[in-house]
Amino acid sequence: MNSVLNAGPTLGVGPALAGKRVFITGTTGFLAKVVLEKLIRAVPDVGGVILLIRGGRNGVTARARFEREVAASSVFDKLRAERPRYLEQFFAEKLECVMGEVTEPSFGLDPAEFYALSRRVDLVINAAASVNFREALDQALAINALSIANLSTLARAANAPLIQVSTCYVNGYQRGAMQEEIVRPARASIARHADGYYDLSNLLDYLNHRISQVKAEVSDPEQLATRLTELGIAEANYHGWNDTYTFTKWMGEQLAMRAMQGRALTIVRPSIIESTLQEPVPGWIEGVKVADAIILAYARGKTSFFPARPDEVIDIVPADLVANSILLASAEALTEAPARRIYQACTGSGNPIKLGKVIDLFQTEAKRNWRQYDRLFYNVPKRDFQVVSRPAFLLMLRAMRAGTGVWNGVRRLLGAGESPAIEALRTTQTLAVTFSFYTAPRYRFHNNQLMALARRFGAEDAARFPVDPAQIDWPDYLCRIHMGGLNRYALRPRGVSKAAATAAAAAAAPASCQEASVGS
Repeated sequence: MNSVLNAGPTLGVGPALAGKRVFITGTTGFLAKVVLEKLIRAVPDVGGVILLIRGGRNGVTARARFEREVAASSVFDKLRAERPRYLEQFFAEKLECVMGEVTEPSFGLDPAEFYALSRRVDLVINAAASVNFREALDQALAINALSIANLSTLARAANAPLIQVSTCYVNGYQRGAMQEEIVRPARASIARHADGYYDLSNLLDYLNHRISQVKAEVSDPEQLATRLTELGIAEANYHGWNDTYTFTKWMGEQLAMRAMQGRALTIVRPSIIESTLQEPVPGWIEGVKVADAIILAYARGKTSFFPARPDEVIDIVPADLVANSILLASAEALTEAPARRIYQACTGSGNPIKLGKVIDLFQTEAKRNWRQYDRLFYNVPKRDFQVVSRPAFLLMLRAMRAGTGVWNGVRRLLGAGESPAIEALRTTQTLAVTFSFYTAPRYRFHNNQLMALARRFGAEDAARFPVDPAQIDWPDYLCRIHMGGLNRYALRPRGVSKAAATAAAAAAAPASCQEASVGS
């Protein structure tokens, strides 16, 4: 259970983090970049930042990957424009890259290097994750769950708080009001420890046994990946989760609670993270997220219907509100007595919006202003996007499958290629299999504890690190901000390759220092 947040002295992000060295994982991903940028920009007195980055192919170092995949990111454009010398100095003097693998014991470092690292760490923020909803079970387990042992070992050796970034969807197949508390499995029974978390010893033994069985039976790499993916989905469904991602993230929470018993552990659960609301700029995003995959398919004419519940609240949260939640939680963990805390960065209770309204806003904006989104829409949308029940969706799929199958056969007889309708059908099926759980919500996330935490900070921090979803104007955010950001940041101009876009971004980034050694 969460510790009770009694009225106490005002907390401060700056004083809490001043002089502290922050160890962060996952910065080659989306959310951790937002956290890193905000930390550099808003907490200049931070002692330093240590990034764990896996080495690349052909001997590419962690620092080289940082320069190419993190420093070159457009997330730093605001700092590059306003304070270029400060950013360059920070990268050179306060940012260290450690080459290691989060899934390896001691991150693959030798004992002396790992001990030296622990002496330089005051706070651990774990934002590394496999966010592939249908990841092979062994990979998802290693990244989202078992790696917690390595991170908690570092946190304990450093006597540092661990901030574990999870997801609101660890609630799985539960229904109703989802509070900031430990989640029980919705289906299969798992033994619960006296301290509240669930004991995964037997479950992990069973899952590792099943993984070993599959690996012994299958040698072909593609077939093996498929079998392990199917195993992950089957086990997730059996125990009460929709997919391997949410199942293994729930396991990660339990393992973190066990490993950090009696120490400072904060679990931050975001809902569906989308583009930034305000900082560093409105609409910044990297890659195509959950809702965006459906928007993009609709924009390109690949789908026009989807199984969903339009009258239910869908929980979308801007990335900067999540980053701010992580930094508030970090300040608390560094200031207060060690405790186990859980916060949910979400909008469903504080500023809810229904899925049907989201679709209406996107569709109206697309029809009125599609030319403004030149990378998203190549042509005016010709069809309305239909939301249907799951039974109706399955019936429509069968009818489409039959019709497109006949037409595709005719095209082949005539020597033509595959019908575009077949590709559209495949896209619709893939999107439904992957995302339909998230568009048919049966629960609402609550953030009472997070809001209580925010009230313990002063007015300056409240303005600098806002977390309140009430500030979101949904029509403005979803249309002008998010669609604009998706068009500008997540999608390349037509005819420009990914390699060319990456090279252009790297050329625009400032040079920084040489690779920092682990022992420095």
